[in-house]
Amino acid sequence: MSRPGPKIPPLSVTDAQRAVLEGWLRRRTTAQALTQRSRIVLECADGHSIMEVSRRLRITPDTVRTWRRRFIERGLDGLCDDPRPGVPRKITDADVERVIVKTLEETPKNAAHWSTRSMAAATGMSQSTISRIWRAFALAPHRSQTFRLSTDPLFIDKVRDVVGLYLDPPEKALVLCVDEKSQIQALDRSQPVLPMMPGVPERRSHDYVRAGTTTLFAALEVATGKVIGSLHRRHRAAEFRKFLTKLDKEVPADLQVHLILDNYATHKTPDIKKWLLAHPRFHLHFTPTSASWLNLVERWFAELTQKKLKRGVHRSVQALERDIRAWLADWNEHPRPFVWTKTADEILDKVAAYCRRISDSDH
Repeated sequence: MSRPGPKIPPLSVTDAQRAVLEGWLRRRTTAQALTQRSRIVLECADGHSIMEVSRRLRITPDTVRTWRRRFIERGLDGLCDDPRPGVPRKITDADVERVIVKTLEETPKNAAHWSTRSMAAATGMSQSTISRIWRAFALAPHRSQTFRLSTDPLFIDKVRDVVGLYLDPPEKALVLCVDEKSQIQALDRSQPVLPMMPGVPERRSHDYVRAGTTTLFAALEVATGKVIGSLHRRHRAAEFRKFLTKLDKEVPADLQVHLILDNYATHKTPDIKKWLLAHPRFHLHFTPTSASWLNLVERWFAELTQKKLKRGVHRSVQALERDIRAWLADWNEHPRPFVWTKTADEILDKVAAYCRRISDSDH
């Protein structure tokens, strides 16, 4: 015959406690853990057994027993988390504020930016403490980024025009992002490249021999990701006109052509304007000055650079051009479009917020 288990002490809830528990359940900002504990206590107070509460709330019986016992022993305070064990905190909020202010508003005398060691020496704290504070507030004094704000007086209009083509392209038309990647160098390393081996990365000499340069004219089709490319040894309006003629031949005659391009001088010469008058289906949309990030073909140029050119070895310009043509053909077999997601309003709002931050910091 099995022995009976230990007698479970009864759980009772006063009216005041019930009001608090029900308030925690109704409040949207209450933590989920506290909401569950309140529901456990109320279910037990209504006379339900531990196993029944476990089934109704889909939790383990041990969880029900734990918070039932905590409430009986300590009341409402028992439902809150206990302080975590460990050494008491030694760094005060004032110490944290002092580090943050010093990081943002001062620089060390012998350096351009703070390091964890120099900040630790200046504040009397440990290097690990400084590191934890910087991580908590996403501060990285060793990092910096470059930027340039466009001063184009038609910046807003051009952003809306270009982004509008990305997000809502016109019917019976082709949107092409056009640009030139000029001065692509054919580089040959001064010594043979050592291939990768287990535990050893590929190694190449830091110095190189220049064998000449070429320029890639490219037009990225926004809808499909296909690229029409043309290589030329020079970068003039004459070469750009040849590229426009190639586009005219390859794009179906029944489609209008909208070209997104930058403000380079070769795009606006009298010869180019004359060509455009003779081909009225071509429409040019210029990005703002100093805003090449708005042209999607720049993203494709980054792919070409990272995956082909950066580690390439070419002993002649002809070899370089063969590799570029082969990479372009391979891309067009399985093209991947770059999807633009931000609206013009989101871009302009972000630029405006950045300008406000700069203005506030100056004052």
